[in-house]
Amino acid sequence: MRVHVQIPASSANLGPGFDALGLALALFNEIEARESDRVTVAIEGEGADQLAADERNVVACAVRAAYEAAGRPFRGCAIMCVNRIPLARGLGSSAAAWVGGLVAGNALLGSPLDGQALLALAARAEGHPDNVAAALLGGLTVAYGGADGARALSLPVPPGLRFVVLVPEVSMPTAEARAIWPQSGPRAYAVFNVQRVALLLASLQAGRVDLLPAALEDRLHEPYRLRLFPWMTAVTMAARAAGALGCVLSGAGPSLLAVAPGDAEAAAVSRAMERTLDAAGVKGVARTLAVDTQGATIRIVDPG
Repeated sequence: MRVHVQIPASSANLGPGFDALGLALALFNEIEARESDRVTVAIEGEGADQLAADERNVVACAVRAAYEAAGRPFRGCAIMCVNRIPLARGLGSSAAAWVGGLVAGNALLGSPLDGQALLALAARAEGHPDNVAAALLGGLTVAYGGADGARALSLPVPPGLRFVVLVPEVSMPTAEARAIWPQSGPRAYAVFNVQRVALLLASLQAGRVDLLPAALEDRLHEPYRLRLFPWMTAVTMAARAAGALGCVLSGAGPSLLAVAPGDAEAAAVSRAMERTLDAAGVKGVARTLAVDTQGATIRIVDPG
């Protein structure tokens, strides 16, 4: 049997929703996998000259994890990856690899693991559930930890909104970006973020996009990460001046995610973000991405 899996990029946190909110975006990695007597990995696109092409590859590790969770022996697999999600840019490339490999391995086994089991495995491997929930389920996801592992709910997003992603050429591993964040902070910051997360979800459900400028504010993690990305404030201000309803750090960064009310505003925001980043001495590309509503999808290429 040979299977094909498509996995979306994802943006985590969305400002105040640290380690809880994720948004699936229509930028996809693809994986083809079939059983084999050993592990082989071929990679095209992003990370082709950086990622391991053997059993250490995250996709291969995830396939193995699916077999182990199902209690089945794992001999090997032949994997082909087409990567479009940039590495270490805050767009969920690692989450896509874990989710894609788990979904592929599960399909090769005849799908003995349900969605909840796959989510729990992916969240445990990734270390936090926000990106993997969005990559697996699609849409805007709210994820949380439970006694039996991570759980998540996917919510719709108002169709008129446009999401502009600015991807700088510099990279930032998630672990390094998390290390700068303190283990504790003022209670006032926690209250601020709880209020903003509640407002964000309520405003999206009610279609009150006029509330998004306040709802996307954060005090828990973005202020600390300014030391890593000193140009973030100027780019955020430029995005808002050009018509964005808000602009947040995408996951651990360095990418930024701006929310625009329509196509014309999205185009203006893209130009403003690119210009401002360039003026700060950093190259980058902005692009408007649709929300992916399907999450990881699978099809059988060759039933064998």
